[in-house]
Amino acid sequence: MAMGFTSATAYGQLSRGDRYSGAPWATRSPVIAQHGMAATEQPLASLTAIEVLKKGGSAVDAAIAANACIGLMQPVLNGIGGDLFAIVWDPKTKQLYGYNGSGRAPMGRDLAKLKTEVEAAWKRAGKPYQAHIPPIGSLPITVPGAVDAWFALHERFGKLPMAEDLAPAIGFAANGFPVTQLISLYWKGNMDAFEKNKALIEELDNARATYLIDGHAPEQGEVFRNPDLARTLSLIAKGGRDAYYKGEIAHTIDAYFKRIGGDLRYEDFAAHHGEWVTPLSVNYRGYDVHELPPNGQGAAVLQILQILKGYDLKKMGAGSADTLTAMLEAKRLAYEDLAKWYADPAFVKVPMKGLLSDTYADERRKSIDLAHANPNFGPGDPRLHDGDTIYLTTADKDGMMVSLIQSNYRGMGSGLVADHLGFMFQDRGELYSLDPNAANVYAPGKRPFQTIIPGFVTKDGQPFLAFGLMGGDMQPQGHVQVLTDIIDFGMNIQEAGDAARWRHYGGSEPTGEPSSGIGTVEMESGFDPAVKAELQKRGYTVVPGTGNFGGYQAIQWDAKHHVYWGASEMRKDGEAIGY
Repeated sequence: MAMGFTSATAYGQLSRGDRYSGAPWATRSPVIAQHGMAATEQPLASLTAIEVLKKGGSAVDAAIAANACIGLMQPVLNGIGGDLFAIVWDPKTKQLYGYNGSGRAPMGRDLAKLKTEVEAAWKRAGKPYQAHIPPIGSLPITVPGAVDAWFALHERFGKLPMAEDLAPAIGFAANGFPVTQLISLYWKGNMDAFEKNKALIEELDNARATYLIDGHAPEQGEVFRNPDLARTLSLIAKGGRDAYYKGEIAHTIDAYFKRIGGDLRYEDFAAHHGEWVTPLSVNYRGYDVHELPPNGQGAAVLQILQILKGYDLKKMGAGSADTLTAMLEAKRLAYEDLAKWYADPAFVKVPMKGLLSDTYADERRKSIDLAHANPNFGPGDPRLHDGDTIYLTTADKDGMMVSLIQSNYRGMGSGLVADHLGFMFQDRGELYSLDPNAANVYAPGKRPFQTIIPGFVTKDGQPFLAFGLMGGDMQPQGHVQVLTDIIDFGMNIQEAGDAARWRHYGGSEPTGEPSSGIGTVEMESGFDPAVKAELQKRGYTVVPGTGNFGGYQAIQWDAKHHVYWGASEMRKDGEAIGY
């Protein structure tokens, strides 16, 4: 269901104009402001966040308000049927706080039952059996954690009533908003994919009724309304998190899954809770880079950086064959470990101390030869050294900064919308393994491996950068590219987001699929053709980019001038706004 996009319009021999400052290929200069900043993938959501800040809300209030709007405006990527992770810099305590808002599998379905249901689902759809949970239908659905995360963040860091934070999204849902360019394309692609694969989905009428206008997906500029979601958000605004997990909404969900034959129950929702977690970090060239621990994949960013510390990337040059080889090989090594070790720490012991150690990085680096790709990478054993999607960011006048990521996982989600609730359930549970020997094997009440990761960087104990780059397994490799662009190559935060990207795939997967050797490297057109040719010589399969390079937003704190810098990249519809 992954989709690549190119422009459908030809402009003859006309291309972009010139820039007179900054990198000539960057789309614009960074946004700079003193009092507050919001960078999101949707201009109306960015504006909403700024309005909340101006009313006296904290960066957390602004992030919740923006997230609620994006769940409505970009349902092809996220919503209150999905999960949420966040990192918050608190200027009062001068500490980072992480929140893991991921949900769990149904408690009433064990591995044996799931395997039987997976086999039946593929058979019912007339497709060959795959030892992999289908990406749509009820089987990949886990309890959504986003609403719980909103209230946990709000209880600790919010200043305005939650009803005020949710009011803008409720208004947009009831009265409508114009759909943006990229999202209209995603919307049609997702709905078409549901229709094509509807034999895997128990019930599709609710999704059609919720997300189509007179039978078609909204077009760019067309006004879309979701009165069911307006009512659901109003119930949450009035009744709090319990309205979702223990009240009318939970009972409606329970009745829906019973009706269609799904396994989630009211008891699964009533038992849900996210958790505050301590971010992991490594120091990269004087900057402390922070990511959340498993069940997410953020630690892969840190593993890659640990390996890259052994190379002088600045001297090697941005976009050079040697730089790209070092990064690709480091990524491949880290992702082999990710596939083997990363899982819900409540069920398995993740040897994170060893995975992030200098000793382990030094050992793994010995496997890299910049002259050619190593075809035989596998996971290491860090225990030998041990004695683990939309993105938005906000910042307020008091210095609080929020890095927040939220997702339905694969595209729009499962295809299932409970009666008159106005949101689609995520398909995050596709990421469980069915191998009983795997760390990430399915189990009742277990959280699946997660791809969504918020990032944060501090320097000398002060905030430096709240950032993220969404897009499945693109996220860790995208985080590393952005960070090296800023730290090693001196780009500003807008240039780092606009710079050409690569994406490697074909390694071992946490769902159990084995490595396909060296794999494939997608590269955007901004890389030198000679560099692409050299990478081919070194053993990589290089292909043109298909648009799956994620979406980046960032806010940087300039401690010298006491201003925020904001960036939102060209690949999405959003923007950064400051005041």
